[in-house]
Amino acid sequence: MTTLTIAAARRGGQRLLRFREASILLVAIGLAVYFNAASPAFATEGNLVTISHYVAPVAILATGQVLLLISGEIDLSVGHMYALAPFLMHYAISFHGVPVLLAIVLAVAAGAVVGLVNGLVTVRLHVPSFVTTLGMLFLLNGITLVTSHAYPVPIPEAARGVAWWLGAAPWAEITWALAIVLAFQVVLSQTRWGLHTVATGGNQHGAGEAGVRVNRIKIGNFMIASMLGALTGVLEAFRINSIEPLAGGSGIMFASVAAAVIGGTALAGGSGTIVGALLGALVLGILRDGLNLVGVNADRFDLILGIAILLAMILNVYLARLRTKGTLR
Repeated sequence: MTTLTIAAARRGGQRLLRFREASILLVAIGLAVYFNAASPAFATEGNLVTISHYVAPVAILATGQVLLLISGEIDLSVGHMYALAPFLMHYAISFHGVPVLLAIVLAVAAGAVVGLVNGLVTVRLHVPSFVTTLGMLFLLNGITLVTSHAYPVPIPEAARGVAWWLGAAPWAEITWALAIVLAFQVVLSQTRWGLHTVATGGNQHGAGEAGVRVNRIKIGNFMIASMLGALTGVLEAFRINSIEPLAGGSGIMFASVAAAVIGGTALAGGSGTIVGALLGALVLGILRDGLNLVGVNADRFDLILGIAILLAMILNVYLARLRTKGTLR
């Protein structure tokens, strides 16, 4: 009986590890168990809300990055679109009397315009997306600092009526994040757009010959990523009740890329999942929060994060090889 039980457990473990997200899910669970044992404050409601505040913005940004990475591109500017969008909302409401919801829509639409520019420069002028979006990064940061005079501003009074639903409520932002992840996971796995995104990143030339409109796919994904950056910035502004010129930036952009990579998205393009990126963001959030709780010096966080990313990638590559060989069945 014991032998049969062990064999059944082994087969169950192998079936679980067939799923791309399984390894990072196990890492997230392991970290949660460890930090819960190390600190009694970890599982309290207040601390879980804190973790959700770490996870939500990274997960939303990572959703757009996954689509781009799968299609063979990257956007370094989303963190600065994140910073600019709340100011655009503020300018529209405070200086031009635009209704609140319309101002938010316009701020997100500005993200679509930025993504369109990124996409057109990349696919029409054949400038590598790393270079294109690096230039856009500095441009957006400059616009934010010049127009705001590098000073934070409060949320406009007219917008406080919707603040609760757009980030001020304890679980509001993570609710937005989960809805966005679910919606775009369905898009990626169940729609023609998702299929063509994977085909574009896997073999761009072959996809083009098969009738996939490769340029449209890439431009569309640039627009989605930048729009999600703008939306995240607005949500975060409502959450902290302030619009900060130095919010977002390269730090959260790299966190979103790290979440995507930890979650199994290939930097070379062609494969990845948005649910995996959510789990990657969860791992980063648990790590950041747990290390704070156990008193680890903040200066060491990047060291531990780097090790975690490397280990996660090694594990993902190892499991991918086992899946390819058919060892995990």
